[in-house]
Amino acid sequence: MTAEDADFTQPVYHESDVDRRYVDDKTVAVLGYGSQGHAHAQNLDDSGVDVIVGLRKDSSSRSAAKADGLRVETPKQAAREADIVSVLVPDTVQPSLFETIEPELDAGDTLQFAHGFNIHYGQVEPPEDVDVTMIAPKSPGHLVRRNYEAGQGTPALLAVYQNATGDAQQEALAYADGIGCARAGVVETTFREETETDLFGEQAVLCGGVTSLVKTGYETLVDAGYSPEMAYFECLNELKLIVDLMYEGGNSEMWDSVSDTAEFGGLTRGDEIVDEHVRENMEEALEEVQNGEFAREWIAENQAGRPSYRQRRQAEQNHEIEEVGERLRDLFAWADDDADVEQAEVSADD
Repeated sequence: MTAEDADFTQPVYHESDVDRRYVDDKTVAVLGYGSQGHAHAQNLDDSGVDVIVGLRKDSSSRSAAKADGLRVETPKQAAREADIVSVLVPDTVQPSLFETIEPELDAGDTLQFAHGFNIHYGQVEPPEDVDVTMIAPKSPGHLVRRNYEAGQGTPALLAVYQNATGDAQQEALAYADGIGCARAGVVETTFREETETDLFGEQAVLCGGVTSLVKTGYETLVDAGYSPEMAYFECLNELKLIVDLMYEGGNSEMWDSVSDTAEFGGLTRGDEIVDEHVRENMEEALEEVQNGEFAREWIAENQAGRPSYRQRRQAEQNHEIEEVGERLRDLFAWADDDADVEQAEVSADD
């Protein structure tokens, strides 16, 4: 850790804190070749780590992994040969996959995740004689890969749930270094904190909160007689400009960059819209994450075949803002680049 890291509330680790011996002489099984899986596997391979990609025999990603020069086996065989098993398939698939690989885990092996959902909510119960860790890059997989190839890093989270060997943290750090994250910084957390803050952020702000705010703003303008095109531009299209400014320099950078009129309007009206009632709703959403109610609802939804999920998803796709946006986005030059971006984001269904 550097002197600058003293300002953080949590420990932050860098390349100088890493002992690569904890991973260099081990075999890593990367289960899944989706957004994170392809990045972890390729980066580890380029770092000189022995990597096996674990995929179903009927997986559409098998050919891609082999074309990338990686050895591919079934998840069961990959776990049998590996010292570190990195589980990078979707949350909903992990419990059934774990049943397949659990008999192949030896004492002293490591079961590693990039999200804590199934461990925290008890959907995966690992043997007591294995290490259980998490390395969670804070970026989509294609950027983890791109940054690595550019000689840069992606910040990541590190957590240790079970330390059977006494070396769990050092090994996790070495893994993080192998995928390039130690170049940027690895922040220590816990499975509980990562899981609960991640779910809350998605629901209240990043995915649920923002989209609901955008739709409500759009509907307010259209219902008041303004054109759908103007409503789309003002409530959705320009959101990227604001988010990019916030991403680069926080809220202060955004306020410094917009007009004084926009700043005054935002400062005087924003808290009237996102008021104490919203805070109360957020606190309720957080409580449902903390007490497991959301997890139980999502698990039951999957067991029932996702009827509510599919209905809500279809309603979202049918909202007028989607039709208007599709027409307007064709006016922008960057629309032609969408196919390249989609190609870079490998499917996460394996």
